[in-house]
Amino acid sequence: MAERALGGEWGRSLVDLPLEISADDLMVVPAEIIYARAVKMIAENAPLRIVPGEMLVGSATLLGATCHNLPVYCQGRFAYPSTSHVTLGFDWVMKLGYSGLRKMVNERLACCDLDQNGLDLLNAMTICLDAEAIWRGRYIDLLCELASESGRYEEILRTLQKVPENPPTTFREAIQSLWFMFAFLRLCGNLSGIGRIDEMLGPYLAQDIAAGIITIDEARELVAHFWIKGCEWIGCPVGESGDAQYYQNIVLGGINADGDDVTNDVTYLVLDVVEELGISDFPVAVRIGANTPDALLRRIADVQRRGGGIVSVYGEETVIAGLLRFGYRLDEARRFANDGCWEVQVPGATCFGYHPIDVLALLQKTIGVVGDRELSSYPDFESLYLAFRERLSEAVAAFHKMADDFPRNCWTWSPSPLVSLFTMDCIERGRSYYDHGARYTALAPHASGLSDTGNSLQAIKRIVYEDRLISIGELVECLRSNWEGQEPLRRRILAREEFYGNDAPEADAVTRRVLGDFVAFVESVRERNGTLRPAGASTFGREIAWRTDRGAIAAGRRAGEVLATNFSPSPGTDTHGPTSVIRSYCGMDLSRLPNGAALELKLLPEDVEGEAGLDAMVALLRGFVRLGGFYMQVDVVSNEVLRDAQENPDKYPNLAVRIAGWSARFSTLSREWQDMIINRTQQARP
Repeated sequence: MAERALGGEWGRSLVDLPLEISADDLMVVPAEIIYARAVKMIAENAPLRIVPGEMLVGSATLLGATCHNLPVYCQGRFAYPSTSHVTLGFDWVMKLGYSGLRKMVNERLACCDLDQNGLDLLNAMTICLDAEAIWRGRYIDLLCELASESGRYEEILRTLQKVPENPPTTFREAIQSLWFMFAFLRLCGNLSGIGRIDEMLGPYLAQDIAAGIITIDEARELVAHFWIKGCEWIGCPVGESGDAQYYQNIVLGGINADGDDVTNDVTYLVLDVVEELGISDFPVAVRIGANTPDALLRRIADVQRRGGGIVSVYGEETVIAGLLRFGYRLDEARRFANDGCWEVQVPGATCFGYHPIDVLALLQKTIGVVGDRELSSYPDFESLYLAFRERLSEAVAAFHKMADDFPRNCWTWSPSPLVSLFTMDCIERGRSYYDHGARYTALAPHASGLSDTGNSLQAIKRIVYEDRLISIGELVECLRSNWEGQEPLRRRILAREEFYGNDAPEADAVTRRVLGDFVAFVESVRERNGTLRPAGASTFGREIAWRTDRGAIAAGRRAGEVLATNFSPSPGTDTHGPTSVIRSYCGMDLSRLPNGAALELKLLPEDVEGEAGLDAMVALLRGFVRLGGFYMQVDVVSNEVLRDAQENPDKYPNLAVRIAGWSARFSTLSREWQDMIINRTQQARP
């Protein structure tokens, strides 16, 4: 079954139904109600799929859902965008059951303090709950037909007759409930993270094993089927960034709201299934800390060295410290997961967006390489840096002004009664996900290009103001001409400077200064107009698109080169191995980035073989935690294999690599994105 899923059989069978909303209705019917009616239309008409032998049912069968839209049309166009960058409240909804959720909605409707927007939202929620019941009822009817022909469907039928309408009482019911809720949300185009699956499912498994209801091998089979179900969109049309950017991230391990470790049998079963099946469609992040058991660290490292970039790690002490510093309560900070990528949020309680600020472009505008190209004279490095700092301040101020109107100005804004059902406080407040109904509304400003900005400033400081090899005006003309006629100087810079990523104090200090100023400007407004502004650092592949707008940089790179990803070193500049990279990264005071910063490493498979290789990877993980790391993803793959896969994709149909917060099969990436992965520095043995 895994082979069929990975081969794209079900993704190719997705259909595009002509489900239509009337343009006239859009003018007179409240948007939340129209959206809910569309959800009901989907529930009534979406094709059902039950594959013989599968142990869980529920499939997102509409092609339009894969396009980040509600798969319903108005005058030939998608009627509404859908929601992503969120991990919804599957944990608490599962415990309530839809019956409990319906009770909450009805009780809130019975109150007399709702305005018209609140009434529209809660009535729309009721329609969405009715829609889910219709979809589940259709599956139950189909299972009844199949069960009359074959007894093997009876257990699935009994399970679905209970959940997710009611709270689960067994592991089998819990995992079916979780999948069915998730599948219906994404059938309607919503791309949510799943979150802390071991915390959700582990207690049910422990209870069932103690009672003799299930064996660990039977539980492993159910987890495997959950992972196979997650492949149902493989084979559908994809964009340049790969075939698995659907935000269905999993978080494992770490502590719960009370401070207790949640690691359990499900934690290890997930890692077993990832290793066995090699399915990358559920990117996994494990929360690790100083007290993480050695057995779990070794299991993480062992799965990581199998390749695929599927398993990444959070340094949970640093993450929690950053959230506390930002102002979250301790119990909420301890519950952190991600937004379906890697940015941190409180799951089931957060309406989230992020906004990138290209810090490198600001530096290039400051010195006149791009933009108005006005050449300024800076007598010393400090005057140049202060001019750059002023541009950075203006960019962050512009962000804060924009954030004052979030989420109404968010490109994904849409009526959201279905998503709001899974978001804490929306029912109580009578406000939707996109109308400050969530407990937390956050728009995170992300600094992009920090590594190359720090490298460029370091190079300018050295060659212009310390060694006086060239004037600032001459350097700018050199960069405008893309280093023409200055190849010796360019090579000198690349050969002699120790940039960010080499644990070089001077270079790291410059990068740390840029980060500190950015964070200080962001922190000047923690919250305003109901929107939090937690800082982060990322690129998420924008370094590819931005390269046409960036000129050559003082750190010796030509215009058009793909530069650093997220908060990783610029390709080829980190020459002292992975431990030095981690030291540079962890030296940035990452607790001041409550929304996160990602570090990527790429290791050679032969360097992590055997017991010694496993020990080295475990030591790398422990060092990452000890030094204060936030988030790290590791790809174990050789460039030779990647280049061969680039030229011979049919030989490597399921070769997966980590992109940023998502993984993708390498063959589905565009050539540019493949080159970006190949160009990441191949680190020597840790």
